[in-house]
Amino acid sequence: MRFGLVTPVLTRHPEHDAPWTEAAGPAEVAAIARTADRLGFHHVTCSEHVAVPTSAAAARGTRYYDPLATFGFLAAQTERLRFVTHVLVLGYHHPLAIAKRYGTLDRITNGRLVLGVGVGTLEDEFRLLGARFDGRGPVYEDALRALRAAFGRRDPRYEGAHYRFADVVVDPCGVQDRIPIWLGGRSARSLRRALVLGDGWDPFGLDLDQLEALLGRARGWREWQERTAPFELVLPIDRRFDPTDASERRALSERAVRFHALGATVLNLRLRHESLAHYLDQLEIVAREVAPAVP
Repeated sequence: MRFGLVTPVLTRHPEHDAPWTEAAGPAEVAAIARTADRLGFHHVTCSEHVAVPTSAAAARGTRYYDPLATFGFLAAQTERLRFVTHVLVLGYHHPLAIAKRYGTLDRITNGRLVLGVGVGTLEDEFRLLGARFDGRGPVYEDALRALRAAFGRRDPRYEGAHYRFADVVVDPCGVQDRIPIWLGGRSARSLRRALVLGDGWDPFGLDLDQLEALLGRARGWREWQERTAPFELVLPIDRRFDPTDASERRALSERAVRFHALGATVLNLRLRHESLAHYLDQLEIVAREVAPAVP
């Protein structure tokens, strides 16, 4: 099982934030990325919100770095680390715009991009951006198919219910012929969509018991049983630990083993940290003592 980081500083969510990140910025993020790269972590993440309505700020937070610019900055300072959009809201973009912009990023990073995408839930932001909120599910599914047809192709073609394009050139395009697409969400529907249309499921806001129940049901679904291509279960650690403490380090290792037994192929980590130095120390300990203890 590989370990990825839900990167602090880039997103300040009230449920997971630490006070020190308020004054932190690019220098601290670069230090985190360089350390994660050196230690062999699988990825770092960056979420997307364009403009958070003030009515939603208390629940969602207000800081969301733009993933395209952020990953371009971090790509120049790392060699192996992957970059996961966690998540792009597909309804805010035309699939060709993503194929071009993130295809360019995929080329810059030499194929280290993973597209995490979601259907979106913040109606006021949809309205603000002139995007369609009602009926967004079918549009999202068509956008997924269109994005799959377009990414990594200089002359993409697609004809679907909501998106159609042909006789166009996208240059540069991504270097990955099949870009990994992980679908976010927290519902059975999001998992079904991921099994049919994506390469992985990257849920949020579900604890271990909820994941066990949902995945237990899902293994009986036709979509699961008919799936033949590799599928990533990118599960979020449901508690925050401080692995510099021996007892919490053991608890994190035990929790990670349970997630692995559930079928996780990647574990998204959030840690309880008090400073940049503390966080970097935690990464060292996870890489040296926690990760090797998990199959």
